[in-house]
Order: sequence, then C-alpha cells, then structure tokens
Amino acid sequence: MTRKINMITREHPVALTIAGSDSGAGAGIQADLLTFAAHGVFGTTAITCLTAQNPAGVTAIKALPAEFVAEQIRQVHRYFKVRALKTGMLYSAGIIDAVVDFLRAQRKIPAVIDPVMVASSGAVLLKPRALAAMRKKLLPLAALVTPNLDEVGVLLGEKPSTPAAMARAGRQLAQTYGVPFFVKGGHLPGDDLADVLARPDGQVKTYTAQRVAGVDTHGSGCTLSAAIAANLAKGLGLDDAVQAARLYLRRGLERSLALGGRRFINHRP
Repeated sequence: MTRKINMITREHPVALTIAGSDSGAGAGIQADLLTFAAHGVFGTTAITCLTAQNPAGVTAIKALPAEFVAEQIRQVHRYFKVRALKTGMLYSAGIIDAVVDFLRAQRKIPAVIDPVMVASSGAVLLKPRALAAMRKKLLPLAALVTPNLDEVGVLLGEKPSTPAAMARAGRQLAQTYGVPFFVKGGHLPGDDLADVLARPDGQVKTYTAQRVAGVDTHGSGCTLSAAIAANLAKGLGLDDAVQAARLYLRRGLERSLALGGRRFINHRP
C-alpha cells in the first residue's frame, strides 16, 4: 500500500540582488547570497558586471549589456515571488534604466539601494553619466538608500565627518529624494562609530558602536544592505530590519574569518 503524504509548506521568503560579481567573494553578489542564506532567505540574482578582483583591489571590470540584466530580472520575477531586493554595483546608465523600469512596474517590492560608486581600492564602479541617472531616476524609488560617507560626499558635495554632520546630511538627502536614507559611518575617524537613519519627515535616529579592530571590512556595505533586504523579505518593518542587519554585520566582524593573513567578515549564522 502506498501512503500519500500531504505536506503543507509555507512559502519561503525570496530576495533578489542586482549587483556585480566579486571574484574574491568578499563583496558583491557573493556576499549578498551568503547574507541571504544566513537569514534563511532564498537568494536570486541579476548580475550587472563581472570583476577581476581580490580584497587588495579591482583590476578589471566587464559590464553586461543592460538588456541582459533586464532579462535576468524578468526571469527571476516571472517565477519567484520576490519580497525584497537590493542593488549594488550598477555601473552604467543603461543598467540603471533597466532597474528603474522594473521598480516602476513593481512598486510593491521594497528596494534597498546601495549607491556603489568607488571601491575601497579606488576603482571607479559607477560611470559619470550613470550618477545622473541614479540621482534623478533610481534613488526616489528606494525603500531605503544606504550610502557610506564618501557616497554622501558625492551626492551632497560635502563629506560629513561627525555624527552630527551625518544626521544633517541624512535629513537633507531624505528630504531631497523623498525616501529614507541610512548613512553608514564606518569611514568615520577613530573608534567611535555612528550610523544614521533619516526619514523624509525629518525624523533621525542615530546608532552608535565601537569599531571592531583588526578586521578587513571589504564587503561590509554589501553585507549590510543585503541583510536589510533579507529582513524586509521576512516581513520586518524598516526600523527593525535596519537594527537586525546592524547586529548581523557586527557578529560577522566579531567572529571574523582568517584568510590570506587577514581577517574578514564571517557570514555563518
């Protein structure tokens, strides 16, 4: 006799990352997928660029055609119920336009926009013409924008160097673009760090922490934005998603992995 077993399963949360591939696996698509998996979220991808890099730097970038990026997004969305997405390295105006077209058609999917512009090694990850497209078209569609201090400097023309200046910058950006901004303070001098969550209505929340010494933070921005997107995909509100993501990144830094004579973010839950 054959017994039929009926299994009722709850739909697993799905998130999408639209970003570049990091051959060294510390940032980009690879870090995003590790972060999604650690949060119990199924990760899907639309790869924008291939890079030749390791934690010491980027030596080559090969951008994919915008239409191919758009087709990756379409096929993921055609099959999966994407509950949140994040963007990383978009590189060109054409790729940004492809993402914008999707977001305009799917306004219910919250998008965490990490405005990746320059690698820590100095490699340019966003073409000049793409910056205008990002400002005008992409940022106003975000559920959250997560710039670091250098990226804030590009968007505003002045890089904040104190938590108070970060709060002012975050408030100005949120009001300018009409969406929440999470200003990351990992590039602040010294060991006292701050992050700022600013909303268009003027509300600002500042989070403080101590720097974790001796850890290479390559991929920390990707990890944080991916963790926020993963938490949104799981149904958390924005404040809770941000707080949980900060704790995840903190644990990853405190439990760092030894690789190549340095220590890196650990994505094991």
